[in-house]
Amino acid sequence: MRVAAVVVTYNRADLLEKTLAGLEAQDRPVDRIIVVDNASTDRTPQMLAEREAAVPTTVTRLKKNTGGAGGFAHGIQAAFGAGYDAYWIMDDDTVPRPGALAELLTGVDSFAERHGHVPSFACSMVLWTDGELCEMNTPDTTWDWPRDMAHGKGYQLVKSCSFVSCLITADAVRECGLPYREYFIWYDDAEYTMRLSKFRPGIFVADSKVDHLLGENRGVNFGDVTDANVWKFEYGVRNQISAAFSLRSPTIAVQLAENMLKQLHGSGVSPKLRLRLLKAGLKGLVFHPKKRFARTVR
Repeated sequence: MRVAAVVVTYNRADLLEKTLAGLEAQDRPVDRIIVVDNASTDRTPQMLAEREAAVPTTVTRLKKNTGGAGGFAHGIQAAFGAGYDAYWIMDDDTVPRPGALAELLTGVDSFAERHGHVPSFACSMVLWTDGELCEMNTPDTTWDWPRDMAHGKGYQLVKSCSFVSCLITADAVRECGLPYREYFIWYDDAEYTMRLSKFRPGIFVADSKVDHLLGENRGVNFGDVTDANVWKFEYGVRNQISAAFSLRSPTIAVQLAENMLKQLHGSGVSPKLRLRLLKAGLKGLVFHPKKRFARTVR
């Protein structure tokens, strides 16, 4: 299986260097690294131009910042079009440990041995800088997650995960299309992997480990909304409501409402910011991006 790693970056040159070093140190080497630079304004372009790559590397600089969603849609299209069999996607603050890719591929092969085809995706155990579970990147299991474990398999079945070390197979992209680039940021990963898992389940491979270099180990919490970060939450709310429609799953909207009510209750989030979140949800009712399919480049 030929694997292209896809890294989306924006103004985090120092972290990106660590990500690339981790990719180049894999026990099972990646066949190519594709870096999508979302129009960075820091030293990222210079660093990428001057750096001596230990693995074949393609750098694409976009004309504007398209967010994680747009960057991954571009990178997956590039890898699919070039004929790679799987696309190992991650943010520019992800550092894969040396055995991460090998363990993901072992999980994929094990799944294929039992089912006769590869899973839609395989995701890693994401750890914070202290070695604890990274709260923002916990995969969501299927109702029958231990089913294959009953047959001696070492992975668990999942229906969604983050884009922090997710190995997506060509079969799934061919069938389900690309991430919605219009999502820009937040919930693009959840929507996309849930879409893929409707085709075939994903798998969580705990022995594949990556480190996520976040400043704080905390998941998304509406009680943390401020004037400075509310724009991210607005994208997340809009996108989650939109996903409830596109995936035909009212439960997604119900879960969002429950989380917002619980987390905002007793918090110091101002009425003005709460209103912005409500308006974002209303936008999601009429926000329905068009599904785009990957193209093979000859």
